[in-house]
Amino acid sequence: MRSAVVIPIKSFTVAKGRLADTLTPAQRAELAQQCAATVVQAAQELPVYVVCADTQVAQWARERGAHVVDCQTPGLDVAVNAGREAAETDGATHIIVAHADLPLATSLSHVVREGCVSMVPDRHNDGTNVLSFPAGVNFTTAYGPGSFDNHIRIAESLGLTVEIINDESLALDLDTADDLGELARRQKGAS
Repeated sequence: MRSAVVIPIKSFTVAKGRLADTLTPAQRAELAQQCAATVVQAAQELPVYVVCADTQVAQWARERGAHVVDCQTPGLDVAVNAGREAAETDGATHIIVAHADLPLATSLSHVVREGCVSMVPDRHNDGTNVLSFPAGVNFTTAYGPGSFDNHIRIAESLGLTVEIINDESLALDLDTADDLGELARRQKGAS
């Protein structure tokens, strides 16, 4: 099995808009870049496909050895599909989709389950922080509110086995001030 990691990244300079009341634009950009670097590093030896429309992100990704997939059409599902197609063209037989805002990610390969759709929900069991599925199946993504349940329904409607992986290091994504507080609590507890 040849797995590949798809990481959509919009832009560091406009990232994390929901944290505008908590962080300055420079702080948000720095946080977004740090989180993305953590996720790329968590891919370890797996090939990484960074999907973006931003030249700064593309340059950053190339410097880290990632494949860059240019996707000018907005939308997370469109970006994921573009990354998936590029990875499959290069011979990937299994796709891992990881959000770029997972500050505690250390590994991604353990979410791969042969012949099955596996996913790591966010800590609220609403979003899908990491999603893994076999290449070549007719599985489509449905990101946005309730994506965790949406992805389960899609997989089951296709007759695909679904495995839920509860992984605390991948369940925390950074969207709100509460998420930042949770990150600070976990980091304090680890020290």
